[in-house]
Amino acid sequence: MGRDDLPTPATDAGRAGLDALLARPGQALVAVDFDGTLAPIVPDPDQARAHPEAAPALARLAPRLAAVAVITGRPAGLAVRYGGFTADPALGDLVVLGGYGAERWDAASGEVRTPPPHPGVEAVRDELPALLAESEQGVHLEDKGRALAVHTRRAAEPAAALERLRAPLAVLAGRHGLTVEPGRLVLELRPPGMDKGQALTGLVRETGARTVLYAGDDLGDLAAFDAVERLRGEGVRGLLVCSGSDEVTALADRADLVVDGPEGVVRLLTALAAALPAASGA
Repeated sequence: MGRDDLPTPATDAGRAGLDALLARPGQALVAVDFDGTLAPIVPDPDQARAHPEAAPALARLAPRLAAVAVITGRPAGLAVRYGGFTADPALGDLVVLGGYGAERWDAASGEVRTPPPHPGVEAVRDELPALLAESEQGVHLEDKGRALAVHTRRAAEPAAALERLRAPLAVLAGRHGLTVEPGRLVLELRPPGMDKGQALTGLVRETGARTVLYAGDDLGDLAAFDAVERLRGEGVRGLLVCSGSDEVTALADRADLVVDGPEGVVRLLTALAAALPAASGA
């Protein structure tokens, strides 16, 4: 397997980003979302698990690159567990940023660093059950610790249920100083001040990467896409990858490369690892 097995990005900027990654992998950062990108979307988010080849593919890539990272809205520790990221010593430098970058897990230490809880989350946690009790059956609350996600995937009419909840959840969030992050049949109430774009930019600065590949699937990943486009303006090469789905098209419209869900992301990462030399270089 080699360069010929890699898909060709649809844009000039994407092709330049892929070329730079292949030519100078030791200056490249690969960062990926978790749910919908490494892990298939499932009705119960507690049952989500990374594609079985996701961690092995990242492990093959990691020694060849400047850095590999996962950036997710989930708590960092949960993503580590659901991703199986502690099983391979080749992932010894992996970084997982949870809560859109508010939390950080480093494989080197195995510890999660997290800021103090936002008081608004506790207040909303107390009020949400009563609000949701008035909605139709099938609406599910996921407690992420630093955020609360309301899923409508299991409702009789998921999209309609989501639309009916937008306004009352926005009022509730605003009253307690939180923001509402929309996603694939989910509305997440979380603290403001951090997004995946800021998290990704911080990693680029930290690692000194001159090329960045970012893969995502949902509206929360648009901030990371924006960040890559800003970094391109500073001379950093970028490759934007969309884990495609029928539920969200906004990322596909802006991506350099669209692949077929987590299966396609894993194939891309695997082909990329096979196309790179055995050791990273500048």
